[in-house]
Amino acid sequence: MGLNGLKIATKLWAFIVLVIAAICAVAIVGLLRSAGILAEGRAHQAQVEELVQISTEWNGLTMTNAARNQAIMLAEGSAVNDSFKDPITATSAQIGELQKKIEAMPLTEADKAQMKKIGDLRKAVIDLRTKARDAKTAGNAEEALKIMNAQYLPTMAAYIGAQKEMVELQKKQLNEVKETTERRRGANSMGIMVGLSVIIAMIFAGTAWLVRSIREPLTQANDLAARIAQGDLSSVISTNRADEFGTLLVSLRAMNESLASMVSQVRSSTDNIAIASAEIATGNNDLAQRTEQTSSNLQATASSMDGLTITVQQSADNARQASGLAASASSVAQRGGEVVTQVVSTMQEIDASSKKIADIISVIDGIAFQTNILALNAAVEAARAGEQGRGFAVVASEVRSLAGRSAEAAKEIKGLISTSVEKVESGTKLVTDAGATMQEIVQSVRRVADVIGEITAAANEQSAGIAGVNQAIGNLDQMTQQNAALVEESAAAAESLREQADRMKQAVAVFKLGAASERGVVLAAVPVRSQASKAPPFKGPERRSAADAGPAARAASPKPAPAKAPAAKKPVPPVNTTAKVVPHTSTRVTPAGGDEDWETF
Repeated sequence: MGLNGLKIATKLWAFIVLVIAAICAVAIVGLLRSAGILAEGRAHQAQVEELVQISTEWNGLTMTNAARNQAIMLAEGSAVNDSFKDPITATSAQIGELQKKIEAMPLTEADKAQMKKIGDLRKAVIDLRTKARDAKTAGNAEEALKIMNAQYLPTMAAYIGAQKEMVELQKKQLNEVKETTERRRGANSMGIMVGLSVIIAMIFAGTAWLVRSIREPLTQANDLAARIAQGDLSSVISTNRADEFGTLLVSLRAMNESLASMVSQVRSSTDNIAIASAEIATGNNDLAQRTEQTSSNLQATASSMDGLTITVQQSADNARQASGLAASASSVAQRGGEVVTQVVSTMQEIDASSKKIADIISVIDGIAFQTNILALNAAVEAARAGEQGRGFAVVASEVRSLAGRSAEAAKEIKGLISTSVEKVESGTKLVTDAGATMQEIVQSVRRVADVIGEITAAANEQSAGIAGVNQAIGNLDQMTQQNAALVEESAAAAESLREQADRMKQAVAVFKLGAASERGVVLAAVPVRSQASKAPPFKGPERRSAADAGPAARAASPKPAPAKAPAAKKPVPPVNTTAKVVPHTSTRVTPAGGDEDWETF
């Protein structure tokens, strides 16, 4: 695990605790050592001071006894001796106690040598003092004085000098003890300073190590963030740290890998969108082809409407022929009044046929009325189709015009039939005058019946054709509107997809991925083009021209009426796409009778 496995807080607290412990250890050791040195110095100093005090006291007592002994030696009689004898003895005993006390104390070699010297001199002084006393006691004063002056006083002076030397030696030792104590305290203080210096150096070293251990992962994280900001996602992060910075680097590595995966997926999706846009464009081409097919169907429908127009014209011609034949039949009936007695039964049949003809004319009138309604509906649907239904509007207008004329012709025929009935009734009265011509009337009526049958068949054909045309127009109009909306929506979607794909490519182009991610993007971007189903081109029926009709139809074909102004184009509701792009479409519609094809979108 090592130090890299410790948390930053643990490292900081451990470092602070170690520093505090080291400072406390140095302070405690320094204080204890200083206190020991001070106590030891004070004890030694007290001992030396006591030794100085004892030596000084010993010197004073010695000088007192020396003065007393000298007084005894110089005095006449025994009075002085008697008065100083006991004090001298007591002082000598006191001096002996002081000497023993000094000898019992810890002494240096110099002290011991000096004490030996003092002891020897004291012994000599005592011997000389006793010798002088004995001489004086024996009455030999001169001998006693001579011993005192020649031997005792010099020895006493040496003895006192040795004591003074002892005092000076102890004073010197006292000064040395003070100097040694101060020197040791100074050395201890220096040791404390050295220890603190070592601790400060350790603090700097530990701080540098902590700063480096913090700066390195932060620098690595900063470099990674900078590379990510520049779009470089190919960085590889490796760390063996288990602290907060290790967790940060692991999180940054996970973020980098996740971002690289996301960018790789976005690139793959962008390529797929580009492929889908191309396929949508292909679908738009297919829709354009189907729109052209729809245009062909509309042209075929226009041709069918032309054929229906010719049929209606033929019906009108037949109606006019029937009207002429009816007039001829009326004339023949007038001439055949002479033979009325022979054709009474025939006249009754003619009367019944006339009534049937009236009913048929009513049927024709109803058919013309329904044709007019169907043409009106076709015109309404063409108006709803707008520009695309302008040709249908023209055709519907022509159909309505022809239906109106058919109705008028039927009304005229009905009037003529009514007149014929009246004339037949009159002819019944004049049947005696119509004998010879009645056969001609019968033949004329049969011809009228044939012509009326042809008119009926043509009207039925016209009705069925118009119904089919109406249904075809509705289907084609619905399909055209759906195709138009689909093409607009597809074009808008394709344009939006293309723009979004370009923007996404530009957005993700700044990112740099690793080799593995790049290979993944290349494999995911392999296009899989689906073959759009293409409808086979539709071949509509050829347009029927007026040349295909019979001569009667060509003769009876009226001039086309002027086209009415088309109704306002109903707007197609816009397709709600994501990109909200509505492409501009141009629509051009040619009249039904023109030679140009329709162009849409």
